[in-house]
Amino acid sequence: MFDTPPDEKQAKAPRIRNAATLIIQRREGGRLRLLMGQRHEGHAFMPGKIVFPGGRIERHDSFLVPARNLKSEERAKLAKASSVKPEAVALAAIRETFEETGILIGEKGHPRPPARGESWRAFLDYGVTPSLDGLRLIARAITPPYRPRRFDARFFTVDASHIAAEHRPPEDENAELLAIKWVTIEEARAADLPEITRRVIDEIEKHASDPASPRPTPFFRVLRGKPLESEL
Repeated sequence: MFDTPPDEKQAKAPRIRNAATLIIQRREGGRLRLLMGQRHEGHAFMPGKIVFPGGRIERHDSFLVPARNLKSEERAKLAKASSVKPEAVALAAIRETFEETGILIGEKGHPRPPARGESWRAFLDYGVTPSLDGLRLIARAITPPYRPRRFDARFFTVDASHIAAEHRPPEDENAELLAIKWVTIEEARAADLPEITRRVIDEIEKHASDPASPRPTPFFRVLRGKPLESEL
């Protein structure tokens, strides 16, 4: 389920940080494509790996009022075994995607809500208010204890029709996410992926093959040294 432990004798596990990831999907010529990029080689966590945009939840994410809220079933799943406000988790996924790709998920034409934090103020400057009703929680995973960074990550999907604007920043070799592009599931699987990303892609493919059928949301973690998969 997760990458093989590099050293079982590693000292005390790092603190778990709450995080969120957004998987933007679109259909092109009948094929599903996903927006992915490559993590900078200088990162301590998963350097050089191909991933979806995402990152840590910040305090500012708890204060912004979205144009539309989460669906009730998504909110209920996010609230399970978590002290983090569900809306903050979803907003973090949208904010991180904006920071790393320049893509704004939301709606135009709404009154500008109050915002804290430079990133959210920059987001709102484009006349877009984030909207959460298109996000679907597809998986949750806690990084194993043996990794140099640990995250309690929630993975969301959203259709590209929810993109309200796009402002791709100039290419920067020091950017957190490089070589951002739309890839097919086959292309993604052939890339250098973290193992958890492969599992999430499996879930995406299951949903894509039968979108009308309700599916449980998997929760991946390691307990007492053993991989565990449960449902939210």
